[in-house]
Amino acid sequence: MNSIYYDRLTQDNCAMLLIDHQAGTMLGVQDIKLSEFRSNVLALAKTAKIHNLPTILTASFAEGPNGPLIEELTELFPDAPTIYRPGPISAWDDAQFVQAVEATERKKLIMSGVTTDICLMFPALQAKAAGYDVYAVYDCSGCWDQMSEMMSCMRMVQAGIKVVNWAAVTADLQADWRKSETAAGTLEVFHQHLPFYNFLSNSQNAVKNGIPGLNTPKIQ
Repeated sequence: MNSIYYDRLTQDNCAMLLIDHQAGTMLGVQDIKLSEFRSNVLALAKTAKIHNLPTILTASFAEGPNGPLIEELTELFPDAPTIYRPGPISAWDDAQFVQAVEATERKKLIMSGVTTDICLMFPALQAKAAGYDVYAVYDCSGCWDQMSEMMSCMRMVQAGIKVVNWAAVTADLQADWRKSETAAGTLEVFHQHLPFYNFLSNSQNAVKNGIPGLNTPKIQ
């Protein structure tokens, strides 16, 4: 298979960059329900935790209207490098951020940011130009409107960036349910953050075990 189109993500070849998921900036996300968006971000972050991916957090103008990083991320990664940028809008324009990325020694970068058209797209394009293989997670990024989101994704695709969703990243990293060291955690992420998957799982359990109060037979 041509690696230009597919080269599997593994826990040994990639790093996770979570850019500007801040209390203020996230309020501006209008292309997706905020509750769904927040769930997506946490699913991606938990995936990084399960697979022990080098993870970098960064925030822009955190003392101003952009606000602090959301607590769920800082609590999940208390020891991760966290870069508070005093001025640069693009994280890639911050030398400390780039140094943190280089220190991971990973050439595949999984990136998400708020907003998609600025905080994700700018550093994604710059990282691609610097020789990195970039995976832009669109449903863990958000924008002012759907047109801006779509145009930003199109521009990244034109530049050779792989635009993906969080579930694809999670499944790619897991690769095989027989990887017992991460399977349980991955399954829990799907249950918590993919409503339809949780429904299917509950339905299967109901069919197997019977539905309390309805006298449905168990399947042996």
